[in-house]
Amino acid sequence: MLKKKKKYNVAVVGATGAVGGQMISILEERKFPVDRIRLLASARVPGRKLSFAGREAPVEVLGEDSFHGIDIALFSAGGGRSKQYAPIAAKEAVVVDNTSYFRMYPDVPLVVPEVNPEDIAWHKGIIANPNCSTIQMVVALKPIHDAARIKRIVVTTFQSVSGAGARAVDEMYKETRALLDGGSYQRSIFPHQIAFNCIPQIPQSAAFLENGYTQEEMKMTNETRKMFHDDSIMVSATCVRVPVDTGHSEAINIETERKITAAEVRKLLSTAEGVKVVDDVAAQQYPLAIHAAGRDETFVGRIREDISCPNGIAMWVVSDNLRKGAALNAIQIAERLIAML
Repeated sequence: MLKKKKKYNVAVVGATGAVGGQMISILEERKFPVDRIRLLASARVPGRKLSFAGREAPVEVLGEDSFHGIDIALFSAGGGRSKQYAPIAAKEAVVVDNTSYFRMYPDVPLVVPEVNPEDIAWHKGIIANPNCSTIQMVVALKPIHDAARIKRIVVTTFQSVSGAGARAVDEMYKETRALLDGGSYQRSIFPHQIAFNCIPQIPQSAAFLENGYTQEEMKMTNETRKMFHDDSIMVSATCVRVPVDTGHSEAINIETERKITAAEVRKLLSTAEGVKVVDDVAAQQYPLAIHAAGRDETFVGRIREDISCPNGIAMWVVSDNLRKGAALNAIQIAERLIAML
């Protein structure tokens, strides 16, 4: 069981990946009380070291004995690795898992600290980090749900290529250059051209489900209900991959139980934790992915009353999918965890 300390031994699983790298940087930026850091990867890279807090730390190969003496283990190395190693790590440490593997386990808390921090208290060694597209949506919607109770959510996401990994970003840029030069490009990541195009299938490697939705779309439905503790909320998502490097954007439409005005929503969100309202349409000020990249906040704008529904609200929400959508949220969970000791 994790005990109160001045500093904690922290393991980062998947340290050489995009999210793992963000975790290491954010631990340092936020001055998380790290005593000793252990960087773990699934494959050996001889002699590889990464910098943390002015020191060089070696990258070690992930194994069953990797968690001796560890207090908190941050996982971001794929669901298969979490399935195999998170239960082992949980015998020694508290695991915060960024993969999808444990999210819908009934005995595993699924947490966004601005939304349901109280759920951290009932963990049994593993705490799950939600999907990136779900995180930014619930951060924006929870204050409204508390004030007027949301009955229905219809969301379309415009998700950046970095959500598919570093190799996908590389493919987008190479394909873009090839097409601009009048040539062609042999893809290996996406089933269709991503340069100058939108692909309504996430993840690109998985088949559509029997109900016509994708895995990503059903994650948004099921995860939202779990964190809001309300299975009656109706959610319909359409998730689209767009040729943007970093930052997911979402067009969200909600229907509430009681009438709430756009002005009320704007006021609620202006003081909400983790939210920044950018909503001056007269000055063409609204959230953009290029402005959200590298930022911790979830940005909300284009807040307006739905002219097709008496109790409807529409909005535009943007966030950095690698930070708040993954690494930052995991570390915020760890921060809340140690604050509760």
